[in-house]
Amino acid sequence: MPRIRELTSRDDLPEEQHPIFDTIAESRGRVAIPFSLLLNSPEVAGRVAHLGAYLRFESVLSPVLREIAILTAARESDCTFEWAAHVRIGRQEGVRDETVEVIRSRGPLGHLPDDERLVIAYGRELLGGHRVSDETFQAARQRFGDQGTVDLTATLGYYAMMACALNAFEAQPPSGWPSLD
Repeated sequence: MPRIRELTSRDDLPEEQHPIFDTIAESRGRVAIPFSLLLNSPEVAGRVAHLGAYLRFESVLSPVLREIAILTAARESDCTFEWAAHVRIGRQEGVRDETVEVIRSRGPLGHLPDDERLVIAYGRELLGGHRVSDETFQAARQRFGDQGTVDLTATLGYYAMMACALNAFEAQPPSGWPSLD
């Protein structure tokens, strides 16, 4: 049970906040965790949802690389809810089980395809060490271009922020979902 109330109906909000609820529901098909928790501050939820919609649905990163970045952020943040949700989504997008396991176990990257290795290394450096080495940054820039490198960085930061909220509110995934353990 999360530490704060989930707001899953537009009637949970004042009428002037209904457009925020509607926008979130429209872009994601429903309002559920984490947005049902973030709606306790409707302006935060709305602004976060706007950025998240771009990063998740419109970014120049391929769906596979986007999900690998999200899983890396979840792992580096030890966020069980985000991990469980995005393992499921990642598999639907084509992320290989081997890649999921390398991220989960914080295993070596040497045998992964170049793009996967680069995204995970970039995320581990940024979120684990709070910096990205020149070598890794230049490799990302060369491979993804400036826009792709910004999208990768923003995706990692966005999902680290979401992990902070999910961890602070103690949101837990449903039973039977993939585990970080």
